[in-house]
Amino acid sequence: MAGFRIRGAAPAQLRAVPHPAVTVAVTIGDHSFDIGATDGDCGGPTARTPSGSVALGLNVEAVPVRVRSVECVQIRLDPVVAPALLGCPVAELACGAVVLDDLWGSDARRLGERLAETSGWAARFATVESALVARLRENRRADPEVAWAWHRLVTTRGTHRVESLAAEVGWSRQRLWSRFGTQIGLTPKRAAMLVRFDHAVHRLVRGDRPAQVAADCGYADQSHLHREVGAFTGTSISSAATEPWLTVDREAWPSTC
Repeated sequence: MAGFRIRGAAPAQLRAVPHPAVTVAVTIGDHSFDIGATDGDCGGPTARTPSGSVALGLNVEAVPVRVRSVECVQIRLDPVVAPALLGCPVAELACGAVVLDDLWGSDARRLGERLAETSGWAARFATVESALVARLRENRRADPEVAWAWHRLVTTRGTHRVESLAAEVGWSRQRLWSRFGTQIGLTPKRAAMLVRFDHAVHRLVRGDRPAQVAADCGYADQSHLHREVGAFTGTSISSAATEPWLTVDREAWPSTC
Protein backbone atom coordinates (compact mmCIF):
# COMPACT_ATOMS: atom_id res chain seq x y z
CA MET A 1 0.00 0.00 0.00
CA ALA A 2 1.09 3.58 -0.57
CA GLY A 3 -0.31 7.02 0.14
CA PHE A 4 -0.35 9.83 -2.40
CA ARG A 5 -0.96 13.52 -1.79
CA ILE A 6 -0.70 15.74 -4.85
CA ARG A 7 -1.40 19.45 -4.75
CA GLY A 8 -1.06 21.75 -7.74
CA ALA A 9 -2.43 24.99 -9.14
CA ALA A 10 -2.77 23.49 -12.62
CA PRO A 11 -3.70 19.97 -13.75
CA ALA A 12 -0.75 17.58 -14.05
CA GLN A 13 -0.50 14.83 -16.66
CA LEU A 14 0.93 11.59 -15.27
CA ARG A 15 1.13 7.95 -16.31
CA ALA A 16 0.10 4.83 -14.44
CA VAL A 17 2.94 2.55 -15.49
CA PRO A 18 2.03 -1.14 -16.00
CA HIS A 19 2.53 -3.27 -12.90
CA PRO A 20 2.08 -7.03 -12.31
CA ALA A 21 -0.77 -6.44 -9.87
CA VAL A 22 -4.29 -5.08 -9.87
CA THR A 23 -4.19 -1.47 -8.67
CA VAL A 24 -6.95 0.09 -6.58
CA ALA A 25 -6.91 3.79 -5.73
CA VAL A 26 -9.26 4.95 -2.98
CA THR A 27 -9.63 8.73 -2.99
CA ILE A 28 -9.93 10.63 0.27
CA GLY A 29 -12.30 13.55 0.59
CA ASP A 30 -13.65 15.47 -2.39
CA HIS A 31 -10.47 15.43 -4.46
CA SER A 32 -10.10 12.98 -7.35
CA PHE A 33 -8.22 12.24 -10.54
CA ASP A 34 -9.17 11.08 -14.02
CA ILE A 35 -7.82 7.88 -15.54
CA GLY A 36 -8.16 7.22 -19.25
CA ALA A 37 -8.74 3.88 -20.97
CA THR A 38 -5.96 2.07 -22.80
CA ASP A 39 -5.81 1.91 -26.57
CA GLY A 40 -6.37 -1.26 -28.56
CA ASP A 41 -9.49 -3.41 -28.60
CA CYS A 42 -11.27 -1.59 -25.81
CA GLY A 43 -13.85 0.45 -27.66
CA GLY A 44 -17.41 0.93 -26.49
CA PRO A 45 -18.68 1.74 -23.04
CA THR A 46 -15.54 0.57 -21.21
CA ALA A 47 -13.34 3.10 -23.05
CA ARG A 48 -14.39 5.97 -20.83
CA THR A 49 -12.50 8.09 -18.35
CA PRO A 50 -13.58 7.34 -14.79
CA SER A 51 -12.96 9.77 -11.96
CA GLY A 52 -12.60 9.14 -8.25
CA SER A 53 -11.83 5.77 -6.61
CA VAL A 54 -10.94 3.23 -9.31
CA ALA A 55 -9.61 -0.28 -9.96
CA LEU A 56 -7.10 -0.88 -12.76
CA GLY A 57 -6.27 -4.33 -14.12
CA LEU A 58 -3.02 -5.73 -15.50
CA ASN A 59 -2.17 -3.59 -18.52
CA VAL A 60 0.70 -3.74 -20.98
CA GLU A 61 0.84 -0.02 -21.69
CA ALA A 62 0.83 3.12 -19.57
CA VAL A 63 -2.55 4.63 -18.72
CA PRO A 64 -2.89 8.44 -18.77
CA VAL A 65 -3.77 10.13 -15.49
CA ARG A 66 -4.88 13.74 -15.13
CA VAL A 67 -4.76 15.22 -11.64
CA ARG A 68 -4.90 18.67 -10.07
CA SER A 69 -5.36 17.93 -6.40
CA VAL A 70 -5.80 14.49 -4.88
CA GLU A 71 -5.19 12.45 -1.76
CA CYS A 72 -5.56 8.69 -2.01
CA VAL A 73 -4.44 5.27 -0.83
CA GLN A 74 -3.06 3.06 -3.58
CA ILE A 75 -3.42 -0.69 -3.10
CA ARG A 76 -1.66 -3.34 -5.17
CA LEU A 77 -3.62 -6.60 -5.27
CA ASP A 78 -2.22 -9.97 -6.23
CA PRO A 79 -4.32 -10.92 -9.30
CA VAL A 80 -4.86 -14.39 -7.89
CA VAL A 81 -6.93 -12.99 -5.00
CA ALA A 82 -8.16 -9.78 -6.65
CA PRO A 83 -11.45 -11.39 -7.83
CA ALA A 84 -12.19 -12.38 -4.23
CA LEU A 85 -11.84 -8.73 -3.21
CA LEU A 86 -13.32 -6.90 -6.18
CA GLY A 87 -16.13 -9.33 -7.00
CA CYS A 88 -15.28 -9.65 -10.69
CA PRO A 89 -12.71 -11.46 -12.88
CA VAL A 90 -9.49 -9.52 -13.42
CA ALA A 91 -10.02 -9.81 -17.18
CA GLU A 92 -12.99 -7.42 -16.85
CA LEU A 93 -10.50 -4.68 -15.88
CA ALA A 94 -8.34 -5.17 -18.97
CA CYS A 95 -9.63 -2.11 -20.86
CA GLY A 96 -8.52 0.56 -18.43
CA ALA A 97 -10.01 1.63 -15.12
CA VAL A 98 -13.35 0.78 -13.54
CA VAL A 99 -15.05 3.03 -11.00
CA LEU A 100 -14.78 1.36 -7.60
CA ASP A 101 -18.42 2.22 -6.84
CA ASP A 102 -19.41 -0.12 -9.70
CA LEU A 103 -17.64 -2.99 -7.91
CA TRP A 104 -18.15 -2.24 -4.21
CA GLY A 105 -21.26 -0.09 -4.29
CA SER A 106 -21.66 2.24 -1.34
CA ASP A 107 -18.81 0.46 0.50
CA ALA A 108 -16.33 2.34 -1.70
CA ARG A 109 -17.74 5.73 -0.70
CA ARG A 110 -17.87 4.76 2.97
CA LEU A 111 -14.24 3.61 2.90
CA GLY A 112 -13.18 6.97 1.46
CA GLU A 113 -15.13 8.76 4.18
CA ARG A 114 -13.50 6.64 6.89
CA LEU A 115 -10.07 7.44 5.50
CA ALA A 116 -10.89 11.16 5.52
CA GLU A 117 -11.72 10.87 9.23
CA THR A 118 -8.49 8.98 9.98
CA SER A 119 -5.24 10.79 10.77
CA GLY A 120 -1.88 9.49 9.55
CA TRP A 121 -0.99 7.11 6.74
CA ALA A 122 -0.27 4.15 9.04
CA ALA A 123 -3.77 4.31 10.51
CA ARG A 124 -5.25 4.70 7.04
CA PHE A 125 -3.38 1.65 5.78
CA ALA A 126 -4.71 -0.36 8.74
CA THR A 127 -8.24 0.81 7.91
CA VAL A 128 -7.85 -0.29 4.29
CA GLU A 129 -6.42 -3.68 5.26
CA SER A 130 -9.36 -4.31 7.60
CA ALA A 131 -11.74 -3.48 4.75
CA LEU A 132 -9.92 -5.87 2.41
CA VAL A 133 -9.99 -8.72 4.92
CA ALA A 134 -13.71 -8.19 5.42
CA ARG A 135 -14.34 -8.43 1.66
CA LEU A 136 -12.20 -11.51 1.01
CA ARG A 137 -14.23 -14.37 -0.48
CA GLU A 138 -12.23 -17.60 -0.74
CA ASN A 139 -14.48 -19.13 -3.41
CA ARG A 140 -13.54 -16.42 -5.90
CA ARG A 141 -9.81 -17.12 -5.95
CA ALA A 142 -8.10 -18.28 -9.13
CA ASP A 143 -7.72 -21.99 -9.87
CA PRO A 144 -4.75 -23.50 -7.98
CA GLU A 145 -3.10 -24.35 -11.32
CA VAL A 146 -3.47 -20.77 -12.56
CA ALA A 147 -2.22 -19.42 -9.23
CA TRP A 148 0.83 -21.71 -9.38
CA ALA A 149 1.63 -20.65 -12.95
CA TRP A 150 1.30 -16.96 -12.07
CA HIS A 151 3.49 -17.19 -8.99
CA ARG A 152 6.03 -19.24 -10.93
CA LEU A 153 6.37 -16.36 -13.38
CA VAL A 154 6.64 -13.86 -10.50
CA THR A 155 9.26 -15.79 -8.53
CA THR A 156 11.41 -16.29 -11.64
CA ARG A 157 10.97 -12.60 -12.57
CA GLY A 158 9.40 -13.48 -15.87
CA THR A 159 12.22 -15.68 -17.12
CA HIS A 160 10.48 -19.06 -16.77
CA ARG A 161 9.70 -20.77 -20.09
CA VAL A 162 5.97 -20.28 -20.54
CA GLU A 163 5.84 -23.27 -22.91
CA SER A 164 6.54 -25.60 -19.97
CA LEU A 165 3.90 -24.22 -17.60
CA ALA A 166 1.02 -26.35 -18.90
CA ALA A 167 2.93 -29.60 -18.51
CA GLU A 168 4.09 -28.60 -15.05
CA VAL A 169 0.51 -28.10 -13.81
CA GLY A 170 -0.81 -31.14 -15.70
CA TRP A 171 -3.09 -29.23 -18.08
CA SER A 172 -3.17 -28.89 -21.83
CA ARG A 173 -1.69 -25.71 -23.25
CA GLN A 174 -5.10 -24.63 -24.55
CA ARG A 175 -6.78 -25.06 -21.17
CA LEU A 176 -4.07 -23.19 -19.24
CA TRP A 177 -3.96 -20.30 -21.75
CA SER A 178 -7.75 -19.99 -21.63
CA ARG A 179 -8.12 -20.17 -17.84
CA PHE A 180 -5.04 -18.01 -17.22
CA GLY A 181 -6.33 -15.32 -19.57
CA THR A 182 -9.78 -15.34 -18.00
CA GLN A 183 -8.52 -15.25 -14.41
CA ILE A 184 -5.36 -13.14 -14.67
CA GLY A 185 -6.30 -10.93 -17.60
CA LEU A 186 -3.23 -11.63 -19.76
CA THR A 187 -1.81 -14.62 -21.60
CA PRO A 188 1.09 -16.35 -19.82
CA LYS A 189 3.50 -14.89 -22.40
CA ARG A 190 2.25 -11.33 -21.86
CA ALA A 191 2.28 -11.87 -18.10
CA ALA A 192 5.91 -13.02 -18.23
CA MET A 193 6.84 -9.93 -20.26
CA LEU A 194 5.11 -7.68 -17.72
CA VAL A 195 6.82 -9.31 -14.74
CA ARG A 196 10.23 -9.13 -16.45
CA PHE A 197 9.67 -5.48 -17.37
CA ASP A 198 8.65 -4.62 -13.80
CA HIS A 199 11.80 -6.15 -12.36
CA ALA A 200 13.98 -4.46 -14.98
CA VAL A 201 12.46 -0.99 -14.60
CA HIS A 202 12.82 -1.11 -10.81
CA ARG A 203 16.48 -1.93 -11.31
CA LEU A 204 16.72 1.16 -13.51
CA VAL A 205 15.02 3.23 -10.80
CA ARG A 206 17.75 2.13 -8.39
CA GLY A 207 20.33 3.48 -10.81
CA ASP A 208 21.65 0.23 -12.32
CA ARG A 209 23.19 0.53 -15.78
CA PRO A 210 20.83 -0.41 -18.66
CA ALA A 211 23.38 -2.77 -20.20
CA GLN A 212 23.72 -4.72 -16.93
CA VAL A 213 19.96 -4.75 -16.38
CA ALA A 214 19.38 -6.11 -19.88
CA ALA A 215 21.90 -8.90 -19.33
CA ASP A 216 20.64 -9.83 -15.86
CA CYS A 217 16.93 -9.77 -16.76
CA GLY A 218 17.08 -11.98 -19.83
CA TYR A 219 16.79 -9.42 -22.63
CA ALA A 220 18.58 -10.16 -25.88
CA ASP A 221 20.53 -6.91 -25.62
CA GLN A 222 20.24 -3.32 -24.41
CA SER A 223 18.22 -2.32 -27.49
CA HIS A 224 15.68 -5.02 -26.62
CA LEU A 225 15.35 -3.53 -23.12
CA HIS A 226 14.90 -0.03 -24.56
CA ARG A 227 12.16 -1.22 -26.91
CA GLU A 228 10.28 -3.06 -24.18
CA VAL A 229 10.44 -0.16 -21.73
CA GLY A 230 9.17 2.11 -24.49
CA ALA A 231 6.33 -0.28 -25.31
CA PHE A 232 5.20 -0.56 -21.68
CA THR A 233 5.62 3.08 -20.65
CA GLY A 234 5.40 5.14 -23.86
CA THR A 235 8.60 6.93 -22.93
CA SER A 236 12.37 6.47 -22.73
CA ILE A 237 14.32 4.58 -20.08
CA SER A 238 15.56 7.80 -18.47
CA SER A 239 12.05 9.24 -18.24
CA ALA A 240 10.43 5.97 -17.11
CA ALA A 241 12.82 5.67 -14.18
CA THR A 242 11.43 8.90 -12.67
CA GLU A 243 7.76 7.91 -12.73
CA PRO A 244 6.20 8.23 -9.23
CA TRP A 245 4.33 4.93 -9.54
CA LEU A 246 7.65 3.09 -9.74
CA THR A 247 9.16 4.42 -6.53
CA VAL A 248 6.67 2.92 -4.06
CA ASP A 249 4.86 -0.27 -3.18
CA ARG A 250 6.45 -3.12 -5.04
CA GLU A 251 4.58 -5.73 -3.02
CA ALA A 252 1.02 -6.82 -3.80
CA TRP A 253 -1.55 -7.52 -1.09
CA PRO A 254 -1.54 -10.03 0.44
CA SER A 255 2.22 -10.49 0.55
CA THR A 256 1.75 -14.25 0.78
CA CYS A 257 -1.06 -16.31 -0.76
